[in-house]
Amino acid sequence: MTATSSNSRVVSWVGRWHQSLVFERRVRVLAERLAVEIAQNSSLLDIGCGDGSISSLIRSAVPGVQIQGIETTERPGCLIACQHFDGVHIPFPSGAFDVSILVDVLHHTEAIPDLLAEAARVSRRFVLIKDHVCESALDFRTLQFMDWVGNRSHGVVLPYNYQSRAQWMTFFADCGLRVHSWNGDLPLYSTPFNAVFGRGLHFVALLEKAAS
Repeated sequence: MTATSSNSRVVSWVGRWHQSLVFERRVRVLAERLAVEIAQNSSLLDIGCGDGSISSLIRSAVPGVQIQGIETTERPGCLIACQHFDGVHIPFPSGAFDVSILVDVLHHTEAIPDLLAEAARVSRRFVLIKDHVCESALDFRTLQFMDWVGNRSHGVVLPYNYQSRAQWMTFFADCGLRVHSWNGDLPLYSTPFNAVFGRGLHFVALLEKAAS
C-alpha cells in the first residue's frame, strides 16, 4: 500500500467518524442558536453555505424566511439555492438581504476584513457570525485539529486564520458593525468532548450595522 493510499484511507475514515459523531449534533445546535436571532419573513444570505444543512434547518424553524446561499465550491445536492462566488466579492447589490450569515467561514479566508465588509454591504441591518476565539497556543492547536478533522475530506482550504476576541472586535468596528449579542456557550459536543473542544472556543455574534 502506498503512502498516498494510506493517507486517503485515514482521511476517509476521519470524515466518516466526524459525520457520525460530530456533524449532525453541530448542525442541529447551530441551527437552533442562529434561528433565534433571525426574524420571521426575513431574507437571508448564507455566505459559504456548504451543503446547506444549517440553513435548511433554519428555514424549517423560522416562518417565512427566504434563503440564498453562495459558495466557492458548490456541493452537489445542496439543500438550499446556491450559486458560485469567488470567496470575497459577493454577487448581489448593497442591501439585498435583511441579514447575512457566515458560519465557520471567516477563519478559512486570508481576507477577513474584505469578506466581512462585503457581508455588511449586502445586508440591510444584521450580520450573523459563528466562528472561533483563539487566545493561546493551546487554543490554536485544538482549533487546528478540529478544522482538519471536519474539513480535510471536503478539500476545504485550511489557512487556520483564528482570531482573539479583541481582534474580532477590531474587525467588527472597522466594518461599521457593533455587537448586538454575543453567545460563547455553544454545546456543540457531547460530554466529555465539550471540555476539550468547547470551553469558549466557539461563539455566535449578532452584529448590527451602524446607523448611516
